[in-house]
Amino acid sequence: MRRREFIAVVSTFAALPVSAAQRRTVAVLMPYPETDAEVKGRVAAFREEMLRLGWDDLLIEERWSTDDLVRVRADVADLVRLKPDVIFYTGGRVSRILQGETRSIPTVFVGVSDPLEQGLVPSLAKPGGNLTGIALPPYSITAKLVDLLKQIAPSVSRAAIVLNPDNPATPFNRKEFEIAVSTFGITPSIIPIKDADEISPAFESFAREPDGGLVFPSDLTILALRDTVTATATRHRLPAVYSDRVMVMAGGLASYSADRTEMFRQGAAYVARILRGENAGDLPVQQPTRFEFVVNTKAAQAVGVTLPPTILARADEVVE
Repeated sequence: MRRREFIAVVSTFAALPVSAAQRRTVAVLMPYPETDAEVKGRVAAFREEMLRLGWDDLLIEERWSTDDLVRVRADVADLVRLKPDVIFYTGGRVSRILQGETRSIPTVFVGVSDPLEQGLVPSLAKPGGNLTGIALPPYSITAKLVDLLKQIAPSVSRAAIVLNPDNPATPFNRKEFEIAVSTFGITPSIIPIKDADEISPAFESFAREPDGGLVFPSDLTILALRDTVTATATRHRLPAVYSDRVMVMAGGLASYSADRTEMFRQGAAYVARILRGENAGDLPVQQPTRFEFVVNTKAAQAVGVTLPPTILARADEVVE
């Protein structure tokens, strides 16, 4: 490049507003369809928190990959090529894919089950590397779901845990479930669900015998299929307890879970700290700070359950 041309380029760059020259980029990857209003609301809360923290000129590159892992891999590779300042994502299955693509770009997760047990980080207090975030509650929350199911529907003598076998958290949730049901003398079953076509025949088969109930640990596939899941459970009069309030909003009976929207705000706080110069590996993996118990009286009536007054009194929200 000639000296005169070089000076012109430098002069043009220097003339840019400071905010344009220093604009930062955050990549957001959600393994859900972009039409998912609930998850869109959570991402909106993330954006609002970034604004509140002073990042009003942040460039956010969003990818909505659904739970199709082929598409997730393509979107992860695309975002890594962009070399953003931080990657923000949710979903345990996304973690391994991201770690396979980059060990250098700071990465913040939200809603991943036990990253220590899964080997994603060597320590919760000091995760090291490029990964930190807001974890889901411990697997023991599955035992809490079983307990609530028995309180809500005391006649339940059989219970099935419903989950996607491809979820890295599945073996751990299944272990907690089997321990929990044994304390109540409940006969356990496993219902694996990978896609919508498997829901109806699996629930119908389980419902052929009486006094059955369902337990749903956190799983992005179940969340994505929530309308079909809750409608099918209701049709077969199966009381069910879920690990996300959005399932109750979709017609499910009850849920006990961390406040997911609040978790996205917590994740935004970590993204902001990294943008200001802190290392992801120095930020401890956090646990959720707020939990909520939600029940649906209409769903209870539909499955033939009378919600005890103690349950209604304890609920943070009653959907009618």
